[in-house]
Parts: sequence; structure tokens; C-alpha cells
Amino acid sequence: MRLISSLSFIFLLCVFSCKETKETEKDNSAEKALISKDLNWSERMMLSEIERFPKAWQLDFHDKPVWSYPNGLVLKGTQELFEKTGKEVYHDYIFSYTDALIDSAGTIKTYKPETKNLDMLKSGHVLLWLYEKTGEDKYKKAADKLRNQLTDQPRTKTGGFWHKKRYTNQMWLDGLYMAHPFYARYAGEFEKDSAQKIYDDIIHQFELTQKHHLDKETGLLYHGWDESKEQKWADPETGTSPNFWSRAMGWYGMALVDVLDYLPEDYKERDKIIGYLQSFAEAVVNYQDKSGLWYQVLDRQGEEGNYLEASGSAMFTYTLAKGVRKGYLDKSYLKDAKKAYQGMLDNLVSVEEDGIVNLNRVCAVAGLGGDPYRDGTFEYYVNEKIRPNDPKGTGPFILASLELEKLQAE
Repeated sequence: MRLISSLSFIFLLCVFSCKETKETEKDNSAEKALISKDLNWSERMMLSEIERFPKAWQLDFHDKPVWSYPNGLVLKGTQELFEKTGKEVYHDYIFSYTDALIDSAGTIKTYKPETKNLDMLKSGHVLLWLYEKTGEDKYKKAADKLRNQLTDQPRTKTGGFWHKKRYTNQMWLDGLYMAHPFYARYAGEFEKDSAQKIYDDIIHQFELTQKHHLDKETGLLYHGWDESKEQKWADPETGTSPNFWSRAMGWYGMALVDVLDYLPEDYKERDKIIGYLQSFAEAVVNYQDKSGLWYQVLDRQGEEGNYLEASGSAMFTYTLAKGVRKGYLDKSYLKDAKKAYQGMLDNLVSVEEDGIVNLNRVCAVAGLGGDPYRDGTFEYYVNEKIRPNDPKGTGPFILASLELEKLQAE
């Protein structure tokens, strides 16, 4: 009897011990949640980025501070979240970038103005925002250096900015986003006497893009245009690259909606940009997949190797949502933006047990020319590296989330 009693006691002890262990594990699991599912997706992704990259200079998987455009892309969303929530975590994250790269004299570490790389201007928005908030001269001096690059930026014979000095005679869609919202904002704030002339220059860049990159049959725009028609990727008659890359089109869409933030309401050519945006939206929606997403190569749905890509999809979502919110696009486009956003949540977003949010299936990088040579073929675009949480995808996802949240709040 004693043996049975002892065994019974041990059994009961094990039962209660296991129960207590499971409850403890459950409690610990709840405590381990780094990011609450009750937050909006904009914050959930932004806080996930901060967990992945504790310092903003680490964005784009850098192991040392580098002045580059993906950082500025994500920090645009960080700025909006700080203004929306007042949370110090966002404030500190912005400063973690400039503290590492801007010295007291306004020198930008790793920035090489002699390369005439339009990509380097994107992060200038961070400097202008910080100068507005703090009044510290170092941010203005650093922004001046970026603005001065455009003074002697190489141009095509018709006045279009080369994407980089080494990409001779070439305009890329990417460059419209990297340069012109910054160019317009700087002019409006610091070059009021010559702002009209600068706005005209900006409009001219978009006019050239519409003239040379646009395919009138589809309404889509080619990634690049070589005025000299000497590049291997350039069509011998038109000078355009051979395919419609989704992220290149995404850069252009964001350029259209963002540059309008800085063109005065009474500026005579402003409606031209709105017209381009309306044509852009119509074309993009025509190529939207039933999932709500867009393919890496936009017009070749279903072809082997092509895939539904995250960064272009996020950029189109942002462009459509912001276009509707600002009154540039018909309200009917909101359903397309929401469909796209839901498509991302259903197919591209995954959430870990601790609440960390991932954005999957992002094209890491793509370009034209260079060494090794990038020929712009379908095979080239679909075989470039794919990786999760590339900031060229997470940044636009945050911005798209914010736009839809603003629309919901209105």
C-alpha cells in the first residue's frame, strides 16, 4: 500500500509539475513577443527593421556606415512614424544614421560627389528634415553638398540628367525618384529666387522620361534609355532597354506622387505631373495579378522564372494610395491599392513567434550595364538574387502602410 501511495504521489507531482512548466513556457512565450500584433503594420514592420538593423546605417545589410539611398528610403517612413507617434525609438533611429555619417562640418562620410550618382541624393531628405527640426548647420551644409552635385551633373544633349557619370548618356527611371523630390524641396526652401527655373528643369526631366521611356502600346515605361544607343542593352532605334522591370516602374510612380509634395499649387506645369501619374496608374492596374501583386517583369505574367515581387508591389501600392489620398487619382484606385496590400499580407509577409515581421521575395538589386554586364533581358531580371527584408521592399511597405492608415483615419 505504501508503494502504491508513493507511486501515486510521484504521478500527481509529475502532473502538476508538467502543468506548471507548460504554463511557465506559455508565460515566457508571451513575454518574448518583441512586437505587438496590436500595432499597425507600419509600426510592426518598422520595429522589425530596427530589431534586424539596430543602427540605421546597417540597413541594406551593411557592416559599416555607408551613405546610400535604401537608408533614406526606410528613414522616410521612420520620420513619418515619429511625427505620428512621438516615440523616441524612431527619433533615435534617425539620428543613428546621421551621427555615424555627418560630422560637425557637414561632411558626408563615404559620399563621393565626383561619381555624380543620383542615388546619393535620396537620403538628402533626412538632412533637410533634421535641419528643420534641430536648426543645426551641419545638416544644411551636408544637404548643400548634395544639391551642388546637380549643378554640374552630366546631362544628355536634350538636358536629361545621366544616372551616374559612368553611365554615359543614360537616363534611368530610378533617378527620377532619387533626385527630384529632393531637388524640388531644396529649391522651395533655400533657392526661392531661382525656384521657378528649377521646377521647370524638374518638369523637363519627367517630359524626357515620358518621351523616351514610355511604350505607348502598354503605357509601361522601360527601365533605361541610352541617348547614344551604344549600350548592348539599348534598342538600336529607340535607345531603350528591353524590358519593363517592376521596381524601376515603382521608383517612377513614387517620384511622381512625391515630387508633387514640393511643387507649389499655383505652379503652371504641376498638372503635367498629375497627368503622367494618372496614365501611370491606369497602365499599372492593367498588369495587376489576380493576387493583387505584380510580377518582376510586368508584362510577362506566367512565363517560367517570373515571380510576384515584393518591392515593386509595395511601391505601386504606395503610389496608388497616396495618389487617391491627395486627390490626384480617382477614388476607384483605392480598391486596387487595398487589393495589392492584402496580396502582400497574404503572400509575402510572414510573422515570427516573437512578432518580428518579414517581407519576403524582394529582388535584391538590378541595373543595366556595368561589370559584370547586365543586359536587361528577361532572363537577367528573373535571375537576380532574391532576399527577404531588403530595405527596397520594407521601406515602401512601411510607406504604403502609412498611406492606407491615413486614408482609413480620414
